[in-house]
Amino acid sequence: MEAFKIVLFATLAAITYGILHDQVTAHLCVEYFSIAHPPVFPTESPFLLALGWGIIATWWVGLPLGIGLAAAARLGKRPKLGIKALWKPIVLLMLGSAAAATLSGVTGAVLFANGLTPVPGGWDTVIPPAKHVAFTADAWAHSASYGFGLIGGLFLIVQTFHRRRALTPSA
Repeated sequence: MEAFKIVLFATLAAITYGILHDQVTAHLCVEYFSIAHPPVFPTESPFLLALGWGIIATWWVGLPLGIGLAAAARLGKRPKLGIKALWKPIVLLMLGSAAAATLSGVTGAVLFANGLTPVPGGWDTVIPPAKHVAFTADAWAHSASYGFGLIGGLFLIVQTFHRRRALTPSA
């Protein structure tokens, strides 16, 4: 049951993060979702696009994170860790992803505004020129979110394994 709680919490934390992240980016540049994403939702509403894409784009990140953490925390003979030991590191991972996304989004926008980077993905011919800076910020923020989440998630899984090893009494 504890492994299930870990998987569920990590998945829900990722989805919550994704929805909040996408609320910011969809309101900054709705075209990032309405033009540069497949037409899954028949709406131009930034709120609804962020809600839908926040779920679609993050459940599959949170689920393997939860499975990896549950395995690192529960498998084997070493002392086991439960959700009480992992909820805070998971939340910190989400906050770190938010910080990385913010920093990267601002960086991308500044670099584009100064002519130092192109509109990502070649979308400059489809996205209205007035939205290029915001679109670049969104694209950079999303890339950073995934990158930080992946690296941070792997780090957290390894750290969880090592925490359990440190709890093992010496022979």
